[in-house]
Amino acid sequence: MRRLIQTLIPLLIVLALTAAGADAADKVRVVATHSDLKALTEAVGGDLVDVVALARPSQNPHDLEVRPSLMVQVRRADLLVVNGLELDQWAELVVQGANNPRVIPGAPGRVDASRGITVLEVPTTRVDRSMGDVHPQGNPHYTLDPGMAPVVIANILEGLTRVAPQHRAAFERQRAEFLGRLDQALARWARLLEPVKGQKVVAYHSNLVYLLTRFGLAQAGSVEERPGIPPGPGHLTRLIEQMKVDKVKAVIVEPWSDHKLAGRVAQEAGARLIVLNAKLGTVNGPDAYIASTDANITALGQGLR
Repeated sequence: MRRLIQTLIPLLIVLALTAAGADAADKVRVVATHSDLKALTEAVGGDLVDVVALARPSQNPHDLEVRPSLMVQVRRADLLVVNGLELDQWAELVVQGANNPRVIPGAPGRVDASRGITVLEVPTTRVDRSMGDVHPQGNPHYTLDPGMAPVVIANILEGLTRVAPQHRAAFERQRAEFLGRLDQALARWARLLEPVKGQKVVAYHSNLVYLLTRFGLAQAGSVEERPGIPPGPGHLTRLIEQMKVDKVKAVIVEPWSDHKLAGRVAQEAGARLIVLNAKLGTVNGPDAYIASTDANITALGQGLR
């Protein structure tokens, strides 16, 4: 009996590993350029996708360092989901190094999540580098607005069904289920922010226009004097004085912002510091995007009261 058990155990281990490998092979391998897109892809794909984000939640998706490890991830991908609007231009260098024809521009495995988005802050004059990190195609930070999520996941659904048409019905069902949960959450968030509607906030970077517009808030200024360029003392002095005049209650930052500088601005103006997207990455799966947005809206509502 002991000899039989000793014979069977290795066999069972091999069978288990083979089954696990088969399950992994059946999944659609997706690479997203940042964590919001990862979360929205998981909302549509569920257990049928294996998704990684090139930029971690704590990293600024504007200027990610291109490394060989990123190229390895893209080389294996069936689908690449990019933000577009020049937020993640570095991804093109990753794609070139990955040598994966499935995800080059125009290929079936390439998704531009911004397609169909009503783009805000599109420049009406010629853009040059002296203006800072201004995007010629418009503000690319649409994923912070949960009201834009239906358009984004429609693009993701289309891409997933191109590369895995056998799972179309499951993708469409999971998309519909997610939209149902999102509709309920949007109503809840609107009620939460209704008492502070019309208030002004200061952002560290010019990335809040979609979120603020969705919930009837306004931006009174930015800690950065120009997008992507650290502020000088004169700008900060003027900003703090304007915040006092406008009775601004909050300075909003993200994990990669200079929290020490933003905190000093908030303190001198009598405002609070609010960190958005701090929870993204702590939750995985179909509810990650809603959970992250819920944390953002809750923090915003509490900070403005």
